[in-house]
Amino acid sequence: MSKSYAILFFLLCSLFSHAQEKYTIKGKVIGANDKFPLESATVYFTTVKDSTMLEYTLTDKNGNFILSVKKQEKPVFLKVTYMGFETHKELVPEINGNRDFNTIALPESANMLSGVTIITEEPPIRVKNDTIEFKASLFKVRPDSNVETLLKQLPGFEVDSDGKITVNGKEVNQVLVNGKPFFDRDGVMALKNLPADIINKVQVSDYKTKKEEYTKSASSSDNASINLTIDKEKNKGYFGKFLGGYGTDDRYESSFIVNLFDNNRKISLLGSSNNINAPGFSMDEVFDNMGGGRNARGNTSKNGAKGITKSNLLGLNYSDEWINGLQTSANYNFSNTETDNLYKSKAINFLPTGNFTTESESKTKNDNTSHKAGVELEYKAIPGIQIFAAPKFSSTKSDSYSDSRSNSTDENGTLTNDSKSKSTTQNDSNNFQNAINFNKSFEKKARNLSLVFNNNNSKSNSNELTQSETTYYATQTTDNRNQNTISDSSSDSYAAEIEYTEPVTDSLRFRIGLAYNFSTTANEVRTYNFNSLNESYSELNDLQSNYTSSKQNSIIPKAGIRFEKNNFTVDINSSSSIVQYDNYSNYLNQATDLNKKYILPNVSGQVRYKFDRSKALTTRYNYSVSLPSSNQLLPVVNLSNPLNTVIGNPDLKPNEKHSANINYRNFDFRTRSGYSIFANADFYSSEIISSSVYDANRKRTTTYENISGTYVISGGGSWNKSIKQEANLLRYGISMNANFSTSKGFTDGVLFDATSTGISPRVYVNYDYGEFFTVAPSYNFSYNETQYDNYLTKSSSNVVHRLNIQTTSYWPNNWTWGNDFGYTYNSKLSSEFKKDFYLWNTSLSYTFFDKNFIAKVKVYDLLNQNQSSTRTISATTIRDDENTILKRYAIFSLTYKIQDFSGMKNPPGGKNGEGRGNRAVPIDM
Repeated sequence: MSKSYAILFFLLCSLFSHAQEKYTIKGKVIGANDKFPLESATVYFTTVKDSTMLEYTLTDKNGNFILSVKKQEKPVFLKVTYMGFETHKELVPEINGNRDFNTIALPESANMLSGVTIITEEPPIRVKNDTIEFKASLFKVRPDSNVETLLKQLPGFEVDSDGKITVNGKEVNQVLVNGKPFFDRDGVMALKNLPADIINKVQVSDYKTKKEEYTKSASSSDNASINLTIDKEKNKGYFGKFLGGYGTDDRYESSFIVNLFDNNRKISLLGSSNNINAPGFSMDEVFDNMGGGRNARGNTSKNGAKGITKSNLLGLNYSDEWINGLQTSANYNFSNTETDNLYKSKAINFLPTGNFTTESESKTKNDNTSHKAGVELEYKAIPGIQIFAAPKFSSTKSDSYSDSRSNSTDENGTLTNDSKSKSTTQNDSNNFQNAINFNKSFEKKARNLSLVFNNNNSKSNSNELTQSETTYYATQTTDNRNQNTISDSSSDSYAAEIEYTEPVTDSLRFRIGLAYNFSTTANEVRTYNFNSLNESYSELNDLQSNYTSSKQNSIIPKAGIRFEKNNFTVDINSSSSIVQYDNYSNYLNQATDLNKKYILPNVSGQVRYKFDRSKALTTRYNYSVSLPSSNQLLPVVNLSNPLNTVIGNPDLKPNEKHSANINYRNFDFRTRSGYSIFANADFYSSEIISSSVYDANRKRTTTYENISGTYVISGGGSWNKSIKQEANLLRYGISMNANFSTSKGFTDGVLFDATSTGISPRVYVNYDYGEFFTVAPSYNFSYNETQYDNYLTKSSSNVVHRLNIQTTSYWPNNWTWGNDFGYTYNSKLSSEFKKDFYLWNTSLSYTFFDKNFIAKVKVYDLLNQNQSSTRTISATTIRDDENTILKRYAIFSLTYKIQDFSGMKNPPGGKNGEGRGNRAVPIDM
């Protein structure tokens, strides 16, 4: 590890020594006619020989630009572009010193108002309204790199070890390909499986709902959306890859993906099968199904399941334009997972009179099979009308087995209870949901009518066989069970909304709307004891059988106002839900009706000020009221757990919550650096919490109560910077998150109060040396402390250190060697659990036969130290957990790649791919 840091230090020194040879270039860009400065004009240098980009920047709000360029002894071009203006192109014989270009005046394009298309050279980065657009081909990545690698080269982008993307401090929650989802909108499939060299542009904008998109409203979200456009030269053909591998301990992995593109029509088929905790489809360039962020994984599989998962997956994605104006996309996914886990835990439970300890262990096996299908239809053929529909259907069948045991002891080590149980459960569920958006735009700007309809319908049934024995030592009693529990449940919800927007002035809009919500749920539980006389489960257990149902009817009038002037936007919205809430239960032949009416107010406000295109301040406030669930209200006694009896409280009041948020984001494309800061606060004037009473056997009875005065305050920020110098790319940053919260509740009738504090800084560095070498060290630290009132335990704390370094070497040619080394230390685990461990994964591959084949050897957990011990601190317990974990294994795999884009041998702009840098670009009106 010290050798790796020495190499990193040497390379960084080399980078900074080269940076000293750079010269400062500055100037100002204005419009030739009105002499006004042009903000966000793109200024860049290219070589004369092959138009290779050297450096670029954007002008500020005053039209000024400044950038550093390395000494150039050969002629280069200075180019300045801005939408709707002629491109400025100036030959610079050489760069051998600082230079001021003074004022560069761009004339308006002669064809700007004629509605025709002009030919222009596309710059590396362009700002179009609220969208930032990157020209992908001008950001060099290694051959055969995927889209994720491309995004890491773009200024302002960060991709963490789990694949989460942030752009200029905004988290990306949607990735589209040519405006359509590629299997899913979160973009995991696209990032990992689409090759970077087929991407033409990467477009970044604020994330908008369909309603916001159609009504042309500003985004109310703090998230970002990415759209990847396919290069026209690569938009007709096919590409794909096939992988198979086998290794030690019978570990295996296999996968394939095939993509067929024919202009608007795109078809993708994929599949995978493995037993290395990779139930999804997210291929990493170096570690395949081990995936990126290997040290962040291991404790759980990709879908969050504990243990070791064997999985099979098959998926199909289709998109097309069937008729003019009708865009469609459809997907289908089949998945089967089988997860085995051995679990053990040790928990200290807090009581006002003393603590007790619970130790448990279990062996579980879960088999889950699901089918999911969805369609998105979007119709825009009629001017002023947009229609969107997205029906989805899923069907899931699961079988699970559990063999568990536990015991509790008091502070003197005296046994208070122990339990052992075996159960098998079969469950079938079906779900259908749909979303329909209709929007009508009128001739008057901002006048709009929208209708939205959503429904969600689900049904499930389960059959559980349980054999258990629980001994209570204080009372010397035993609870023996041999039962069959059959449960049937259904849930249906429908929501319809109509909203009209009227512009009062150019800056002021008023919205009125009305929504109607209807939802109903029903749940029937029938428990049968085993009858030894007829050897069947035929004896109904009334105490563990019940029927409950719930129904809500809501009418919600809404009103809102938006003020938008220059860069200043204010949104104020209010609504009142008039709710009829009916709950019913039948338990022990006693019917209970809880019928209540509520008026639930909701008020929200947002103020946003954009200093410029990449600098914004946003503040938000929201007051909301939500109802308790039927399970929390109805007086039905739930005896399914021998150690915890749960009963509802019909006197509960609704939750009342105040939320406030403020954040500031700033990214400077000229210096390729940026930062963001935020603060959040949630205050509950009324909150529903669980209340428990323990008896001498440490068996508890739980109900629900209302409390007030709890809150959560969090804040933090991040800063990052990138330095590009020819083949060298250095990215580094630091982030900090902190939180402070209070929790309240009742234990044995005594109100407890727990105050928690947490802080988690992170620092990272990523260095790329062209196509030869990358190194990425990072360090995470987290500290959590909780102070308690009315417990014998006054406080608890925990510290976790995580150190990681990832290296990848692409030298010599055709060879790739990747390493992922991490160290984790958990300070306060119980003595039964190991506090620290090392996790080292390594991969070595060789590419041959014109780079169509890749032979690879991978070793997971080379040191055989991986573990999954964690500590969780809550207001009532301190719990240490450990699950089955993947340990050392090695796999040999072979990958075969296919690719053919001969369907467009003569793309626009030239032959055989010539003229890729010059495209016909429509002028925005």
